[in-house]
Amino acid sequence: MRNLAIILLLTSLVVLPSCSANAQKPSAAKSNYQLAADYSAEARGLSVVVMKGDKIVFEEYQNGHSAGAAHMLASGTKSFSGVMLAAAIEDGLIKGFDEKVSDTISEWKSDPQRSKITLRQLLSLTSGIDVGQNLRPPAYSSAVRNLSTFEPGDKFQYGPAPFQIFGEVMRRKLSGKNQSVIDYLTRRILDPIGLKVDRWTMQEGQPNLPSGAFLTAREWIKFGQMLRDGGKWNGKQIVKKTLLDELSKGSKANPNYGLTFWLNRSHSGEANVVDNTGRLRNIMGDEDAGTTAISKNGIDKQISNDLYMAAGAANQRLYIIPSLDMVIVRQGRLTKFDDRKFLSLLLTGKSL
Repeated sequence: MRNLAIILLLTSLVVLPSCSANAQKPSAAKSNYQLAADYSAEARGLSVVVMKGDKIVFEEYQNGHSAGAAHMLASGTKSFSGVMLAAAIEDGLIKGFDEKVSDTISEWKSDPQRSKITLRQLLSLTSGIDVGQNLRPPAYSSAVRNLSTFEPGDKFQYGPAPFQIFGEVMRRKLSGKNQSVIDYLTRRILDPIGLKVDRWTMQEGQPNLPSGAFLTAREWIKFGQMLRDGGKWNGKQIVKKTLLDELSKGSKANPNYGLTFWLNRSHSGEANVVDNTGRLRNIMGDEDAGTTAISKNGIDKQISNDLYMAAGAANQRLYIIPSLDMVIVRQGRLTKFDDRKFLSLLLTGKSL
């Protein structure tokens, strides 16, 4: 027994230090992607998917969401219209970005302001048209009856009606070809990149272009991948790069909004934005990061200048960063969310 006690004592002297060393060994540091995903989850996030090059390098679903569950894009839907315009120009349906809307919506020709509006102004939200109430888009037939509230090009005003007017332009352009707006968008852009929309909200048989698409994160990231790669998909040019490049150019009224995409170009604090307080719901989901704030200052000057994004209410995000060869999807529910913090964590591991 005495020998057994000595053996047990010696064994404990060997084992215990080893156990203590293991207990004190620090756990592996979290990746930048995980830090950003943790922040997203705290902000009622549903998904974070990161693509670098052609590979998804991080993917996480949160707060009961799953990879196969589609979620609303809300105003993230708007950016399909910009790409559809570029494709229609390439196909000869439309002469160019500066074609007059009244060339198609002929009832505008006699109106001194609406007759001057171009498609570029319409989709850069500088047309002067009454934009309507966010989250309550009018039908195409109703949207084209909206009147001008200021001169085309003078000011930026965020809202859904211009996208429904563009839908009516496309409907009329396609009517002689026995093709609907959704048929054209699907055939020309979505099918070639294998993007499956779970569903669209519709009005009068037409897709709700400001906010009607529901997608999974994996499907939405395909759209961003095609754009990041200059309109190419598996080596095939889907839409000309020179046309897509126009979508990420800001206007004089708002240097941080292109044609259907939010930009990170200017941090000067200068933008001529119509105050929608009390009338339009904040796209960014909280009072501190609204449309006026990003219009005037972008996201942040410490974040890649070439970043552009499709953005929707309740903080739906498709970030495209060509210089870093990255596309990022973030989906979530309505709460306070800071693009700067999320992107800074994801790109640097530090919070701005």
